[in-house]
Amino acid sequence: MRIRNFNKTGLWLLICLIAIIKLLIHLMTSENYELQRDAYLYIAQAHHLDFGYISIPPLLPFLISIMEFIFGDSVLAMRLLPAIIGALSIIIIGKFALDAGGKTWAVLIACLAFSFSPAFLRSNSLLQPVSLNQFFWLLSSYFIFKLLQTKDTKYWIHIGIIWGIGFLNKYSIVFLSLAFILGILVTPQRQFLRSRHFLYGMGIGFLIILPNLVWQHMHNWPVVSHMAELYKNQLVNVHIIDFISMQFLMNMPGVLIWIAGLVYFLFLREVKHYRALGFAYFFLILILILFRGKAYYTLGIYSMLFVGGGLFLEKYLTGYKVIFNYIVLVLMACATLIMLPFSLPVYPLEKMAQFSGEAVKFGMEGALRWEDGQLHAIPQDYADMTGWKELSDIVLATYNRLSEEEKSQCVIYAENYGQAGAVRYHTHKSGLPEPISFSDSFVLWAPEKITLQVFIYINDDPSEMYRFFGEMVEAGRVINPYFRENGIAVYLCKHPKDEFISFARNKIKEHKSRYLQE
Repeated sequence: MRIRNFNKTGLWLLICLIAIIKLLIHLMTSENYELQRDAYLYIAQAHHLDFGYISIPPLLPFLISIMEFIFGDSVLAMRLLPAIIGALSIIIIGKFALDAGGKTWAVLIACLAFSFSPAFLRSNSLLQPVSLNQFFWLLSSYFIFKLLQTKDTKYWIHIGIIWGIGFLNKYSIVFLSLAFILGILVTPQRQFLRSRHFLYGMGIGFLIILPNLVWQHMHNWPVVSHMAELYKNQLVNVHIIDFISMQFLMNMPGVLIWIAGLVYFLFLREVKHYRALGFAYFFLILILILFRGKAYYTLGIYSMLFVGGGLFLEKYLTGYKVIFNYIVLVLMACATLIMLPFSLPVYPLEKMAQFSGEAVKFGMEGALRWEDGQLHAIPQDYADMTGWKELSDIVLATYNRLSEEEKSQCVIYAENYGQAGAVRYHTHKSGLPEPISFSDSFVLWAPEKITLQVFIYINDDPSEMYRFFGEMVEAGRVINPYFRENGIAVYLCKHPKDEFISFARNKIKEHKSRYLQE
């Protein structure tokens, strides 16, 4: 029952093979659903490059602009970036295991634990900062490990650069940085914090994030108001029991492996100099519980634990006990297949709803709990991956019915960034004006003044607009029970009254003033 022990070249071929398979899996499923709501916002931001945005830092839109320049803006092209990040993560995990002294079993278990993880499968299929965030957390873990392994404090330079770039992708890397520093602080390795290289690394990291901090200051720190709104509308629904249980469910196929990894880093005497990695995990959990962070915020640290688990199983399950390694791999594969529809869009939405209904009977309702704290028919991400093309087609058809004169003075307004971003993405090649919205970063691009003859209005409650137009009719409505905004309508408004222009300008000024220094 022995698995072949590959040489170093063979191990790297194995790592690359797993990475390529993971990449192909994502590419094969990338066009099954539409892009997710947030992706439309980030693509729009890529056409308005800046040092910051209201809800995210600037890195992802910058990378999207590069990907779009090279590959175009198809759904496949837009999902290529997170798929590549997932494949690169396999490479880093393999390198991590090898540098820690792992051989075939350690590499295979660590890489497959990541590949089979439902949470990472989902993350690497979404054009969001989350995939990059998890990648930077993995890189951080690797270089912290190298620091502890080699005692070479120059690794603080690498860490500072990674934390700085990671900050430009998602601010939550601050939680990881704090957890690692606390983890090191409670071990004898705390001496590394007194190194001048620690100061150099943190200084370089600060210089990297400085342009974004300046941008935040110049725009009245929108990240603060965004976090306050996030806490009020979403994080208030986060409960400790749900948070902790999701730590096991998110990576359920590999739960035994990451627990073994935690034991490896915390309790094995021969690797006691790595204990800071294990302590960092518990500090991260504590920090996120205190700040009521979402359960998936922790995901980036589990890649490190998968490596530790692979090392543990390779070291202790030898001889006749190696059969348990095979059992672990088989159980991982089976669990992943069972949960696969929650991980990747492999089913049509109708079948996905049926699968979800059955899954609830087996205690898998956590995947169906949305940010409002309620259970729904399908996962929230999937509900945000349908309906957008239909909505955009209604707007386009409405616009195309206008005369050329009306088109030249037409304004399209969307109530939220998902609607605005989707309409922009699906219609920008048809010559439509970019939608105006006061949601998220779209408010930064709203024109100071507007003149119009025709107003195309996307909203589920048009009552406020009737008093401003001589003619207002419903042009179309999206009817899709799986769409998060099922029933959203498009209204064609003509013959604006004089007070509407004043009303619109005041609204624009009111919303933009929140993000302008006086």
